[in-house]
Amino acid sequence: MRRSEINAALRRATQTLERWHWSLPAWGYWTAADFAAHPQESAYLRAHQLGWDVTDFGSNRFAECGLVLFCLRNGIVDIEDERSYAEKLLFVEEGQVTPTHRHAAKMEDIINRAGGDLVIEFAATDADGTVLKEDVTVPVDGLPQRLAAWEPLILRPGQSVTIRTGLYHRFYGRKGGGPVLVGEVSQVNDDHSDNVFLEPIGRFAAIEEDEPPLRPLWNEGGC
Repeated sequence: MRRSEINAALRRATQTLERWHWSLPAWGYWTAADFAAHPQESAYLRAHQLGWDVTDFGSNRFAECGLVLFCLRNGIVDIEDERSYAEKLLFVEEGQVTPTHRHAAKMEDIINRAGGDLVIEFAATDADGTVLKEDVTVPVDGLPQRLAAWEPLILRPGQSVTIRTGLYHRFYGRKGGGPVLVGEVSQVNDDHSDNVFLEPIGRFAAIEEDEPPLRPLWNEGGC
């Protein structure tokens, strides 16, 4: 993924925040120079996986398969007295798919905060991780909803779904509805180990440096 693509995605995400009147912590707007000037704070952010994350999941097709995230708060797995929860913002474009994955440890709520409709599809697995064709039941705004395997669930602004540990899911913005600002509230998150993808893909993008970074990504070690 080219750095210019990442920078453009970050600009669009910032515009989405401005449109819906969301503000980030001060460090959400830091440049590489700002991180260098605040080494103690930068070490904390990096250890807690806080900040910007832009990925094409190794697809080289970011517009069709990719995601922009901003992690607002998070603990560290298996560290006593750390937060046991995490919160993220996800910026999902029309038709832009986050590939099928499940989580080894965390349960999460996915919330449509603003914008278009978010489409999520689910599939259960057996103990070995094999995808099953049976129906699944997920809580939508706390109320159980039964779906066939891979049946699209449409979350409109304000709606949320709880995704239990181990349940495969993929999501994307509904075509014609515009970008979606998504919230995620979950158990403590470790993006190095908790994501299990159905297909062999990469969690983080390999970056081609064709221009200077607008903002460092947390997984680059720049914060």
